[in-house]
Amino acid sequence: MKIATEGQLLRIFIGESAKHDGKPLYEWIVLEAREQGMAGATVLKGMMGFGASSRIHTAKILRLSLDLPLVIEIVDSPEKIVAFLEHIDGVIDSGLVTLERAEVKIYRTDKS
Repeated sequence: MKIATEGQLLRIFIGESAKHDGKPLYEWIVLEAREQGMAGATVLKGMMGFGASSRIHTAKILRLSLDLPLVIEIVDSPEKIVAFLEHIDGVIDSGLVTLERAEVKIYRTDKS
């Protein structure tokens, strides 16, 4: 798959307890990204964070949170990102979504 050098980075900030149709929301988003032919998606798990509610979520032993922050990152062409965002918009009940320009320097698979 080819990707333009001028891409866009979609970041979706949600809690790991967020669900869609009984499935973890992050998992549903990544599977939808693959189904929609996006270039790739990565889920990053945060150790600590807070959002609009200002409630601290942390992985510390004494304050073990069941809802650690997650960030889903997807880079693709601006057109594909916008279409994907429209596709998933209705399922994100709580969270933050950001977009920024991304200059793609390398996008390739193993050379095997």
